[in-house]
Amino acid sequence: MDILGSAFVIILAIIVAVIIYYLLKDVLTLVVNAVVGVIVLFLLNLFHVMSLFGASDLPIDWITVLVSAIGGLVGVIIVVILHLAGVVL
Repeated sequence: MDILGSAFVIILAIIVAVIIYYLLKDVLTLVVNAVVGVIVLFLLNLFHVMSLFGASDLPIDWITVLVSAIGGLVGVIIVVILHLAGVVL
């Protein structure tokens, strides 16, 4: 392999590493957001926060966990508002 081929491979490896870094950085943010959302959903039920509003605890089933995991804190707020409005998920 000549110098030009080696330089091309090194530049290509750097480009791939930068792309992987930015993809993983976004994925890590999504994972942290999902974990925080599910933990907040659990803590709302653990401390019976919904009873302060005169409602029962949030049902923890696959749809509420899915909305909380995808939406994070915003997803938990949506689940709480829908639960207070009487919408069954």
